[in-house]
Amino acid sequence: MSWWQKIFGGEPDLDKVDYYEEGLALLRQGKFHDALTSFRLALRESPGDTVVLQQIAIAYTRIGMADEAVRTYRSVLEKDPSAAGAHYGLAYLLIRRGEEEGALQHLEAFLANPPRGGDAQEHISHARSTLAQLRGEPENLFDSHGE
Repeated sequence: MSWWQKIFGGEPDLDKVDYYEEGLALLRQGKFHDALTSFRLALRESPGDTVVLQQIAIAYTRIGMADEAVRTYRSVLEKDPSAAGAHYGLAYLLIRRGEEEGALQHLEAFLANPPRGGDAQEHISHARSTLAQLRGEPENLFDSHGE
């Protein structure tokens, strides 16, 4: 692992380490604490980077540090009020806390400017469904077959 080599020595890397990519790989492997370390190193190289901060918030969420995740998502939104990922993540953390009004606002903001590509449609559908539930609306408004 590249950051281990930096900390404990070893052969110097010929190429600069991409801590952000390393953090993403560690998240996928379920190594959330290690991912957090990599993202923090990436943030040192690019202070205030909202993309890195969102990944830090995800890592905090996965290791059960919800308060830190909420603070981090809010920090992202202060820097970039249109950050869809921060609205999405924050909404679900607020739901867990029972703060449904705040969650509604963030789900609406997410859906007003949704991401594109990748697994975006899955997140959009989940946000729409959750928003309908919070509003007490029928979940499947588009089912015209009466099923």
